[in-house]
Amino acid sequence: MSEGKKGFFGRLVEGLTKTRNNIVSGIDSIFSGFSAIDDDFYEEIEETLIMGDIGIQTTMSIVEDLRRKVKELHIKEPEECKELLINSIKAQMDLGENAYEFEHKKSVVLVIGVNGVGKTTSVGKLAGQLKDQGRKVILAAADTFRAAAIEQLTEWSNRAGVEIIAQQEGSDPAAVIYDAVAAAKSRHADVLICDTAGRLHNKKNLMEELRKINRIIDKEYADAYRETLVVLDGTTGQNALAQARQFMEVADITGIILTKLDGTAKGGIAVAIQSELGLPVKYIGIGEKIDDLQKFNADDFVNALFNVRKSEAE
Repeated sequence: MSEGKKGFFGRLVEGLTKTRNNIVSGIDSIFSGFSAIDDDFYEEIEETLIMGDIGIQTTMSIVEDLRRKVKELHIKEPEECKELLINSIKAQMDLGENAYEFEHKKSVVLVIGVNGVGKTTSVGKLAGQLKDQGRKVILAAADTFRAAAIEQLTEWSNRAGVEIIAQQEGSDPAAVIYDAVAAAKSRHADVLICDTAGRLHNKKNLMEELRKINRIIDKEYADAYRETLVVLDGTTGQNALAQARQFMEVADITGIILTKLDGTAKGGIAVAIQSELGLPVKYIGIGEKIDDLQKFNADDFVNALFNVRKSEAE
């Protein structure tokens, strides 16, 4: 594991402290407090996982999987269930290889999300990381209705050292995308990242706006690889899951960026999103710095959640 990866794992362990206290301390006391594996034992695990924002549906699947394994392996001691439980949680999050094709192809990435979730910041961080990988990145400031969104993205473009295409506040987002696509083509950009609006309270307008944007990209940049990421605030727990469902109704979502996982007790929502929606969490944010947004790895996440060091897990 590289130093950067080690450092991020350490920060992830630290960032998930509240979630760990919320879930793992409860689980540990169940394992040590029960002398037999019975229905009460499973019910306590269920309740602890649900309270940790892992979600009812996902929790039922995890506990069902645990029951099956306990039966198959003839396990009698509650304490022997911990590793099985960890593996059951990982299994719920396994959607195969998380795809990051857009990083290596000529691509357009639409990033949507409601105000306050860290969307524009995530766009800036992603741009900085891709630039560091040697990719030519252009940003499109198409969230034109939120006050200060354009200024915020401009600041991030300066920090990341990438170009930005912007118009005045209140302009037509589709017009910004049109200009940005033209710039991406003429300047031979590798990745065009579009910061777009996410006004879910007015779903009809949002759907129409995204349709217009998609039509322009389809027509003007048909050969570009497409990625649509939704940014969700990890501190909102089940509300983030509900938001993701609503965004899935208005756009063809390919992945999730889950922010603000540091300092929340609701980090279990990452498990629920992947399991219940079948959408990969592609990036997670655990802080303000550019490298505090990292590719999501289910094994690392669950190991950090249960504070299992990599060497123990292998």
